[in-house]
Amino acid sequence: MGAVGDAYDNAMAESFFASLECELIDRRPWKFRTEARHAFFAWIEAWYNPHPN
Repeated sequence: MGAVGDAYDNAMAESFFASLECELIDRRPWKFRTEARHAFFAWIEAWYNPHPN
């Protein structure tokens, strides 16, 4: 991570949201907000940021 206002911080956020959009959002329609919320949580915790148990 860089300092405040550094380009590296922005690049990390852009990469995260690009992956989220490509891997999850664009692949299916969402009927309900809660359905999307649960899918986003599952994607972040299971695919993007896994925790070894």
